[in-house]
Amino acid sequence: MSTNRLQKLRSLIAEEKLDALLVSQTENLCYLSDFTGSSGWLVLSANNAVLATDSRYTEQARRETDGFEILKVTGGPDKWLPSVTCERGLTKVGFEAKHTSFAIYRQLCEVFNSGYPAIQLIPTVDLVEKIRVVKEPQELEFLAKAAELADAGFKHALSTIHPGIKERDLAWEIEVYLRQLGSESLPFHIIVASGANAALPHAKATDKVISCGEPVLIDMGARFQGYCSDLSRTICLGKPDQTFSRLYDLVLKAQLAAIAGARSGVQGLEVDRLARNIIEEAGYGEAFGHSLGHGVGLNGHELPSISPGSASLLQEGMVFTIEPGVYISGWGGIRIEDMVVLEDNKASVLTKAEKLTVAF
Repeated sequence: MSTNRLQKLRSLIAEEKLDALLVSQTENLCYLSDFTGSSGWLVLSANNAVLATDSRYTEQARRETDGFEILKVTGGPDKWLPSVTCERGLTKVGFEAKHTSFAIYRQLCEVFNSGYPAIQLIPTVDLVEKIRVVKEPQELEFLAKAAELADAGFKHALSTIHPGIKERDLAWEIEVYLRQLGSESLPFHIIVASGANAALPHAKATDKVISCGEPVLIDMGARFQGYCSDLSRTICLGKPDQTFSRLYDLVLKAQLAAIAGARSGVQGLEVDRLARNIIEEAGYGEAFGHSLGHGVGLNGHELPSISPGSASLLQEGMVFTIEPGVYISGWGGIRIEDMVVLEDNKASVLTKAEKLTVAF
């Protein structure tokens, strides 16, 4: 699997007129090498693939990778990268600008400028991510399994929630259940936000007691073989008020329109606009402040972006969320989120959890 990915990246490196790329982002490293350690660097050139890590992970790297030169290092890349590049005649070295700290960049510049003036550091953006954005068949299998786990987690939430339970306790019940089902570490903290707390798109579960008649926003994800899922539902315990019913129908209408309009060759901003127009026409444009969706893979949030500013074209094999929301300060909020995959020129929904409005 990694060989084909390396060849694709080598082509991009050549297009950028670089001799090599220094890969530092953890998920990118795993994607390219299958190495799952939390500390490592990959120096990839046309003829070499050097995986550098410290003594904690060198044995793990040997076991998990195939065809990589494993280099045991001490300290940051300023301590070993100059010799690696010089020995291999690499003079133009790209680095991941989004994932390399300024401190490390400055250290490398000082070393190269003082003793290796022929070596240039060139910032790059999203070279690996451009490959990751289109999922391979096995990746789609893993993502579908992660989505199944999230669906099961929501079903469990429905069987557990009751008036009087605290947000924090419900979130913990869901997390324990997901781990018991086989989920690896969760991609993000589970959100359980009730009443006015649901007006916070990224609310944290609190000790607030969930009551009848108020919105309860639940956002959860699972992880399978490293791949994530993301699912949001909003429910009400008991009879919902007119505001809940009206806003729920509005958000659901916006979501379904965006799912129906997601096609290969369409820009992310166009799909965002399909949902946003519906919410704006209803007078709630200011209450929908976040992007419509984001990619899901080894990260819970990755490319593509489905947002007002996203000019990137959607492609077959992309997996992303569609999650419009409306948030009213003092009352609460509604968000409905599903993961979809573009296949056969349409968006197929991966998350199947029932879209209920009343749960008790």
